[in-house]
Formats: sequence, C-alpha cells, structure tokens
Amino acid sequence: MKQYENHQAMLQDYIDSPEKVRGLYRRTLWVVVMAQVFGGAGLAAGVTVGALLAQDMLGTDRFAGLPVALFTLGSAAAALIIGRLSQRFSRRTGLATGFLAGAIGAIGVVMAALSDNVFLLFASLLIYGAGTATNLQARYAGTDLATVKQRGTAISIALVSTTFGAFAGPNLIGVMGRFAESINVPALAGPFILAAVAFSLAGIVLVIFLRPDPLLVSKAITEHQRNFKASLVDTESVGSAINKKGVVLGATVMVLTQLIMFAIMTMTPIHMGHYGHNLGDIGLVISIHIAAMYLPSLVTGILVDKLGRIIMTVASGVTFMAAGIVAALAPSDSLWVLIVALALLGLGWNFGLISGTTLIVDSTHPSTRAKTQGTVDVLVALAGATGGGLSGLVMAQSSYAVMSLGGGFLALAMIPVVFWSMKTVKVDN
Repeated sequence: MKQYENHQAMLQDYIDSPEKVRGLYRRTLWVVVMAQVFGGAGLAAGVTVGALLAQDMLGTDRFAGLPVALFTLGSAAAALIIGRLSQRFSRRTGLATGFLAGAIGAIGVVMAALSDNVFLLFASLLIYGAGTATNLQARYAGTDLATVKQRGTAISIALVSTTFGAFAGPNLIGVMGRFAESINVPALAGPFILAAVAFSLAGIVLVIFLRPDPLLVSKAITEHQRNFKASLVDTESVGSAINKKGVVLGATVMVLTQLIMFAIMTMTPIHMGHYGHNLGDIGLVISIHIAAMYLPSLVTGILVDKLGRIIMTVASGVTFMAAGIVAALAPSDSLWVLIVALALLGLGWNFGLISGTTLIVDSTHPSTRAKTQGTVDVLVALAGATGGGLSGLVMAQSSYAVMSLGGGFLALAMIPVVFWSMKTVKVDN
C-alpha cells in the first residue's frame, strides 16, 4: 500500500509540473540512446552473417534467406508480446524483457554452430528476433512524453543512436570471428557472441535507468486531462482513442518499407559472395547500409516535423526506386556501386520508418498506444520475414537485378496510397 501511495504521489508531481515532464522527456531520450547503442550492435549480427551461417550449415544458398525470415518472424511474435507487456506494466518491463530474450537467442545460435545443429539454429534465431523487435520498439519510448512537434525528432534520436552500435557490429566481423576461433567456436558465430553481450547490456540499462516510466507518466497526465478537462484542445485530443485511417496509413508505409529493404539487403551478401567479394567487403557494404538506415535519422526527424509526414513518405518511395535501379545496374565486381545502392536502400527505409512511425503515434492515445504499436510492429516484422524468406527463392529463379528492380517498383505503391489518404488522416495535437 505504501509503495502504491508513493507511486501515485510521484505521478501527481509530474501532473502538476510541466517542467518536470520536460525534464523526464529529455532524460528518457538519453536512456533510450544508451540502450539503442548496445541494441544496434546486437541486431547487426543476424543481418550481416545470419545468411552466411545458414549457407555454411545447410550447404546451399537456396534457403539462405531463411535466417532473416526466422528472426524477423520471431520479432513479430516478440513485438506483440512487448507491446502487451508495455501497455499492462511499463515500457521498462516490455523493452528489457525483449532485449534479454534476444540475448538468450544469440547464445543459442552460438551453441547451434558449435554442435552443427540446424534445428537449434532455427529455434534460436526465432528467439534472437526478440532483440530485433525490441530495438525497433524502443523508438516509441522517446515519444511518450513528446509534443506533436517533437515526435519525429524523438523517434529520430532513438534511431540515430542505434547507428553507433549497428555500424560497429558488421565491422567487427573479422575481430569477433578470430575471437570465436580462439575459443574453438566457428568464425561465423562470433558476431552472435557480441550480440548476446550487447542485448544483455541494453536490457540492463533500461531496467536500471528508465525510471519513472515515460508511458505510465503519459497515461497519468492524459487521464488527468480527461477527468479535469484542462482545456478544450486537450479534451478533444483525448476524446478519440485511435484514428484508424492514420494507423492504416502508417502501418502500410512501414510494412512496404520493411519488406523491400529486407529482400534486397538479405540477398546482397549472397550476391557478393558469388562474385568473389570477401567477408571484409561484405561487412563494409552492410555497415554502410545500416549507417544509412539510422545515421540520417536526426535530420529526417526534423524534416518529418517541419515538412510533414506525407512529403517524407513520398521521398521514401522515390529513394527506394533509385536504390533498386542502382542495385540492378551495378557491375557484379563493383564494390562502390553496391555501396551506393545499399546506402540508398538504407536511406529509403529511414524516411519510411520515421514518417510511418510518427503517423502511428499521431493517431493513437496513451491508453491504447503501446498495444497498437506492438500490433503494427507485428505486421512490420512479418513483412521483413516475407521479404527475407522470398528473396532467396526469387533470386534463385531469376537474378539479383530482377529482385532489386521489383523492390524498387513496389516502393512506388506507397505514393498513391499516401495521396489517397491525405484528406482523411488527421494529426493528433
């Protein structure tokens, strides 16, 4: 009882003090940044060497897209669970649980490589996907206390901080491979050792420092506004728990973004391997791709807040089209043209994810926000699983160029969807 009373008193302090809320908003962003640095390093392992490890263990590249499909499928289930845990308990509980589950999955991948057990590999990749889902869902934590004019920037800060770990991860392939071999572990499992440590540290940071929980404070403030009708604007914004058309638009943008990016990204290491590129070259291309996914975020967030969600969604579709064309026309032995293609692919993903995420936040209310966000991220993860899983089959039946062009043309589907919905989507202020 005493603990409950203290908790309620703490929430009341934030309800009564907008200055304290602003301070907690800034502090929350710093905590999310710390967790995302570690989380970024963890997710890079599966993206960079997952397909290569499966190729080595299976003896064929026909199913090389399966690891990405599995850990993105696992991330779909995890996104739903994390969203429910966050809504029922707190952001801290949901996110920390997801990162620690991802660490367990990474350890399982290492054990699978040691025992050459493909079934353990597949099961572990499913669990490893929880870390990927958590790394993506952490972007929402920064928006819980953000105003409508801060949401794009808040999302971008969470994503840009992922860059530091995500860029370092692929470039540590060689180092972690040599370390793994020094302890009699297959070299391709080395990055997953890094992932286990990184995901664990991300979870620990959230458990210790994400206090008070931003989602709980946000829910308390909006409940207070509803009960006491603080102002006409606030009352109207609280009146509608969810703008369904806005959620549909945001979800559509993120689903297409994820599907296209995963399809092309998953097959790029395989394509490069066929034409004699070594692990160092592959690591460089993927690290620049991941940097392009996250590093522009701070500028993208500002553009989303200033220019609008719709304009940046259109920019995403156009950038994806450019990426598909460059990837399709790239000479097989040209490292630098592939770097440009994958950098454009990452940038298109960045534009689409931030604009789509901001639309979701705009269209939801704190009383249902985390649950809705988790549900949408399930669709996003399934799109990634579909892209990763089908990419190997498409490439086997046609070519890397055909697959890349197909992804580019699919991205253009975002543009008519956006214009169709422009007059119906309202922004929650």
